[in-house]
Amino acid sequence: MTTTRREVVAGAIAVTGLGAAGDPLLARGVGDRLIAGTYANEGGKGLYPIIDGRVGEPVAGIVNASYGVGGGPNGTRYLLREQAEGQVAGYGPGWTARGGGSTGGADPCHVAIDSASACLAVANYSSGSVAFYRLDRATGATGEARIFHHQGSGPKADRQAEPHAHWVGFSPDRRWLHAVDLGADAIFAYRFDPAARDLAEPVVAWRAPAGAGPRHMARHPRLPRAYVACELETTLYVLDALPDGRFRTAGQRALLPEGAGRSYAAHIAIDRAGRTLYVSNRGANSISIFTLDARGEPRLRKVVPSGGNWPRFFLLREERGEMLVAHERSGTVDAFRIGKDGGLTATGRRIAIPGVAFLAEA
Repeated sequence: MTTTRREVVAGAIAVTGLGAAGDPLLARGVGDRLIAGTYANEGGKGLYPIIDGRVGEPVAGIVNASYGVGGGPNGTRYLLREQAEGQVAGYGPGWTARGGGSTGGADPCHVAIDSASACLAVANYSSGSVAFYRLDRATGATGEARIFHHQGSGPKADRQAEPHAHWVGFSPDRRWLHAVDLGADAIFAYRFDPAARDLAEPVVAWRAPAGAGPRHMARHPRLPRAYVACELETTLYVLDALPDGRFRTAGQRALLPEGAGRSYAAHIAIDRAGRTLYVSNRGANSISIFTLDARGEPRLRKVVPSGGNWPRFFLLREERGEMLVAHERSGTVDAFRIGKDGGLTATGRRIAIPGVAFLAEA
């Protein structure tokens, strides 16, 4: 990955050494398989398999895999290569190549799929653009992308001199693709036609307060609400989703208690029941836990230390009652037990994976 997005926040926290790899991360019996994407410039050697809690040899040729998604035709999984000349690649069982190509931009960092229509969208961070693909329904190959460019900027010149698309996602009704843009302080809406497998040009769906730097969004599983974690201010915004694809601000909450120091929100997720929302905080190195009431109103319940340095991503595994937190800078994955009330308890289990950026079920 280029310096356009990660090194600008490098001075906030000193890098720690690797945590010792002890017992298996999980002790749940055989058959548990995960993958971990890593950054090469932080020591990652590619895509690592995690089998029954133990890290295997990295898969050759898959580097800087900052994010990925499954659900493509014939079981294809798509991984991004986050670099100056962005790439997306499809893989079948055994990591056999199923086609891929350019994302038409720099530093792709998030990808979403509409499996029913076999359409894929990628957020190019440094280019402030979205790549849209009509996947081959037989092979899963991406083909050539259609590229859409965002417009706008924010007041924080070091991070917001131009658009920086950071998240993409298809709406539950499959009428919209939304893209969260940190540089433009906005969410863009693309009208999506799943039958024609096409997107319309983007329009602004929500304006964040100037300098907020929205990063990632999560949708409530039952209510017409969404939640945006901002990277440039430690704030969670509550949004009402409107029928025309726009969002209306319904409230805001601090991600951290006052005096917590400089921090940058990273990942956000909600449990399947819609009762608990989680946000990871890089710098504060913690997970903020919000309780959601019946109307989807969040209340900050607790902030839990994440166990490592720079928690870029976490994987909720509700069926196993656990959360796995990927720490990019300490190169560790730490396991937490999820309580019946959504609370987190550190298990003390940890594995070392240099430069870990994301985790997924294999």
